[in-house]
Amino acid sequence: MNSEKLIREILVQVESGSLSAADAAESLKAQLGAARNLGFARVDIGRESRTGFPEVIYGDGKEPEQIAAIAAEIFAHSGMVLVTRTTREALEAVRKNIPSAQFNQSARVIWAGERPPGPRIEGVAIACAGTSDLPVAEEAAITARLMGCDVDRINDIGIAGLHRLLDRLEDLRRARVLVVVAGMEGALPSVVAGLVRAPVIAVPTSVGYGANLGGVTALLAMLNSCSPGVTVVNIDNGFAAGYTAALIAKSSVATGSDSD
Repeated sequence: MNSEKLIREILVQVESGSLSAADAAESLKAQLGAARNLGFARVDIGRESRTGFPEVIYGDGKEPEQIAAIAAEIFAHSGMVLVTRTTREALEAVRKNIPSAQFNQSARVIWAGERPPGPRIEGVAIACAGTSDLPVAEEAAITARLMGCDVDRINDIGIAGLHRLLDRLEDLRRARVLVVVAGMEGALPSVVAGLVRAPVIAVPTSVGYGANLGGVTALLAMLNSCSPGVTVVNIDNGFAAGYTAALIAKSSVATGSDSD
C-alpha cells in the first residue's frame, strides 16, 4: 500500500475514534521507520513517508535477482520504483514482478510507476554541453520527471560553439532551476550561471581526453567557478542533480517564488 494512503487511513481512524492516539503514534512510528529485511538488503520502505520519494536502487554491483527483489518491495509499498546504473538483464528480472517496468539504455535506468497526481511542476531545465554527455543528462531528466516535474531539454550547447548556447538563452532564462552537464574542461555551468538568475546544478562528466582525468578536471573547474549560484554534484551523477533540481522546483512552487 502507498505510504501516504496508509497514513491517511490511520488518521481517519483516529478522527473516527476507532484508533487511540497512542496506537496511531505507534503505527506511524513503525511506518516511518519501516525496513524490510531481505537478508542481502534492508529495504527502507518508510523513506517515502519521511522524504516524499521512495528509496532509489543503485544497481551497479547488484545481481539482477537482487535488484528485482528490492524493486518489488519498493513498488509494492509506493507504486513507483527507480533503479540507476543498471542493465537490460536486470530489467528482465524486474519485469517478472513489475511488468510495466521501462528501461533507458542510454541512462542505464529502470523505472516504473505512475507520475504523482496533479499538475506537473514546471521550471526544470536540463542542459548538456555535447551529445556524449546525454546519458548523464538523461538520468537527471528521468529522475526529475518521476518526482513530478516537467523537464525542458536543452542539448548540445557547449561553449566551443557559443552561438548554440545564445540561441537557447530565452529557454535557459525561463527555468527556475537548471542542471548543466559537461565534460572536457567543464566550463559550461560557469557560462550559463553568468547569464541566468536561477540556481545552476553543475554535473561534471567523465567525457574527455586523457587530461580530463575521468571527469576530475571538469569537477575541479566547476568547484572553482567564479560565477555565483553554481553548486556541484559528483562526476556522472545525473541522479543527484535531477533529484535536487526537482526539490528546488517544488520548493519554489510551494513558496510562490520565481526566478524572474
